[in-house]
Amino acid sequence: MKQEKSKELYEKAYELMPGGVNSPVRAFRSVGGTPLFIQKAKGARITDVDGNEFIDFVGSWGPAILGHARDEVVEAVTKACEYGLTFGAPTENEVVLADLIRELMPSMEMLRLVSSGTEAVMSAIRVARGYTKKDKIIKFRGCYHGHSDGLLVKAGSAVISNTVPDSAGVPRSYTDNTLVADYNNITSVENLFEQYKGQIAAVIVEPVAANMGVVLPKPGFLEALRIITRESESLLIFDEVITGFRVALGGAAEYFKIQPDLIVLGKIVGGGMPIGAYGGRREIMQMIAPLGDVYQAGTLSGNPIATSAGITTLSILKNNPRIYQELEKKALLLKEAFQPGVEAGVIRVNQIGSLQSAFFTNAEVCDFESALTSDTKKYAEFFHYMLEHGVYIAPAQFEAIFLSDAHTEEDIRYTAEIVREYFTRCR
Repeated sequence: MKQEKSKELYEKAYELMPGGVNSPVRAFRSVGGTPLFIQKAKGARITDVDGNEFIDFVGSWGPAILGHARDEVVEAVTKACEYGLTFGAPTENEVVLADLIRELMPSMEMLRLVSSGTEAVMSAIRVARGYTKKDKIIKFRGCYHGHSDGLLVKAGSAVISNTVPDSAGVPRSYTDNTLVADYNNITSVENLFEQYKGQIAAVIVEPVAANMGVVLPKPGFLEALRIITRESESLLIFDEVITGFRVALGGAAEYFKIQPDLIVLGKIVGGGMPIGAYGGRREIMQMIAPLGDVYQAGTLSGNPIATSAGITTLSILKNNPRIYQELEKKALLLKEAFQPGVEAGVIRVNQIGSLQSAFFTNAEVCDFESALTSDTKKYAEFFHYMLEHGVYIAPAQFEAIFLSDAHTEEDIRYTAEIVREYFTRCR
């Protein structure tokens, strides 16, 4: 595989940007080697600047559920660009997209469009605090909710009174009101509610964790969160930046039949363009300015180009329910290919809908601690084997494999063959 041009660009980028990238995982630090500099993408294929073509299972980390550069989406974006790129004023597209989101996710009775998932989470937390008039929130170890200061924390145990920042540059005071529980451990949540009785504004959770690899909720876990938050007059926030419109048309809320108080969206909702959204019960969202005293604003919020891509993407998903059935079939076919590794006791595969992860461990992966038992060196070896055979998966163990409507049966069968080959020859 040639990488001369990618290496040249990376050397130049390294002088200009921290680590040579604009988002850390792109630097290939956890797998080694030179990052791919992508030139173009279409359908399920990406091509780098050296002309190498790969079957893509990253999909821009989730948004490309229809595949790259879907004709209808590109046409909608192109047409929208002809009218102008940004206005800083209301547009019809904002209303159309918001109405479509509410139709597909009825619990989002009222919502706000923003420019990223991080911004959406930050705003949802703020309105939850404003509505409940409480300061503390609970998040789960291993669940990522963007890089806002108050959520970049780690915990030393399941029940703690203080958390320390997980990033330099974040004052301790910013995270003092963030409590950390263990995913899939409802007792750790109950203990925090008992310790901080009457002080917890909200619990925020990835209903399917997808930032420590794909980790599914145990039966009853999400239901228990719904019960305890209601009993404690706190809010339940589903961070569906990844699961929204992916595990089901109505996201994880529909899939698990649970109605959270607030939902946070990103990725697919923008059809490949930068966008985010948060929303929920009307009385909560009416706390936001100009109706209430919770302030949030954004010059590019509801951008007409991003909303055009989102409207087209969600409309295609809405009008073609067979997409989700086909994605499930493809995911199961790919999952089956890992069976030699499973039988050998070297990996565990977690899968839901079009999301899956292969963890290089023989332990059941159900939380952050068990995910960390993975052999990251083995994953790096697997990553490069797949790359050399024309398959691009996440350059990090603790990310997901994303399938798309554009992946053909031939793509899946070829990838499955390479996976089986690796585990039968190389393990």
